[in-house]
Amino acid sequence: MRHGKTINHLGRTASHRKALLSNLAAQLITHKRITTTVAKAKALRKFVEPIITKAKDDTTHSRRIVFSYLGNKYAVSELFREVSAKVGSRPGGYTRIIKLGVRPGDGAEMALIELVDFNANLTKDSAKAGKKRTRRGSGSGTAKPKAAKEEAPKEEPKAEESANEETPEENA
Repeated sequence: MRHGKTINHLGRTASHRKALLSNLAAQLITHKRITTTVAKAKALRKFVEPIITKAKDDTTHSRRIVFSYLGNKYAVSELFREVSAKVGSRPGGYTRIIKLGVRPGDGAEMALIELVDFNANLTKDSAKAGKKRTRRGSGSGTAKPKAAKEEAPKEEPKAEESANEETPEENA
């Protein structure tokens, strides 16, 4: 039975696992997205989200605590300068894991883990989709009036053309 076993050991000793997660977290903060296995991505999420929460409070004490986890000065400065500014209003859920399929060499499940507020494509699309969306059955959908407007001008010239065709025949 696996009662109370919450940590995925990733097949490594404690020191190796700590170094692995520290390096992955530093790379995630530096590059904003990385590709790794699903198991490592899930373990990294548990490791990095409390660190990002700690970075919201920019004090010397919190910087030293974060540095003790990451061990990378550049990643710490990047975290406190850029990342904490973007996630300041977010209450949690700073990372997103997207499964990519299996690795050809050994069949390991691969995933892309990224910081949520740094994907410009998804943030723009979600903002636009949110504005255009309407409730079903409200009767004021945006798609129906556009279709009606497009059809109406097409029908009017056809009516004029048919009226013009009839008048020369009547005159002849």
